[in-house]
Amino acid sequence: MIYEQRIYEMKPGSTGAFLKVYEEEGLAIITQYAKLVGCWTSESGVLNSVVFLWAYEDFGHRTAQRAKMGANPAWQAFVPKILPFLVHQESRFLLPAPFSPQA
Repeated sequence: MIYEQRIYEMKPGSTGAFLKVYEEEGLAIITQYAKLVGCWTSESGVLNSVVFLWAYEDFGHRTAQRAKMGANPAWQAFVPKILPFLVHQESRFLLPAPFSPQA
């Protein structure tokens, strides 16, 4: 199991609107391809950020699932709706330590 931490930095004041659009229009699409472990907003560090944690079986699974999602016309129509909110995106892959509860 691998986890992908995706961090989206928003334009100030737009986090609520981003989350609303994402929940109403994007979540049903992406959860066809990845398991949502959690979603958080930041209260410290880089503010105006939303952090998602997604689970995949392994890197190959993630690559295949992202390719399928990228080819989905519903996802292609959704992405332009969230781009105006974004200032910066970051993606990190997290591998659980053997003793991690998520291992």
